[in-house]
Amino acid sequence: MGILEILLISVGLAMDAFAVAICKGLSMKKMNWKKAIIIGLYFGIFQAIMPVIGYYLGSTFEEFVKNIDHWIAFGLLAFIGGNMIKEALNKESEEVNDDTGVKTMSLLAIATSIDALAVGITFALLDINLILSVLLIGIITFLLSIIGVKIGNKFGVKYKSKAEAMGGLILILLGIKIVIEHLGLF
Repeated sequence: MGILEILLISVGLAMDAFAVAICKGLSMKKMNWKKAIIIGLYFGIFQAIMPVIGYYLGSTFEEFVKNIDHWIAFGLLAFIGGNMIKEALNKESEEVNDDTGVKTMSLLAIATSIDALAVGITFALLDINLILSVLLIGIITFLLSIIGVKIGNKFGVKYKSKAEAMGGLILILLGIKIVIEHLGLF
């Protein structure tokens, strides 16, 4: 997997955190850079750790699934992407607040990084530079989360669902690309 694909996965995975960061920014009366950095750190660190956990889980079972690994990667990416698009289209409003306490942020960071755990499983099935991937995922999530707080504070929820839907679409397209490459069509 090349650097472009890793960057696209990083952006796709960061969209959940970006959307939540927009909500956090929306709930702030005035832009608070300290809170924005805390939010970015939580999301970036959790988003970087989860693929490592997934990678080692996937490596454990690699021998059993190596003949169908591309279908598993596609299925996981399509499922995650589909769920992100479904959430983006869901019109129910989420409760927002600007709390950046350990309990609140840990729960949000885990919730927004579960998809990164599943992507980590696919990393174990593909030829990928894990360290580079994890660093890019963490850094991009950190930066996009800070940007999300600023956008939310400035513009509100206008971009939240669009960002989440775009992230889902990126993951689905990458899953399709993996299958096409393994089938030798591309």
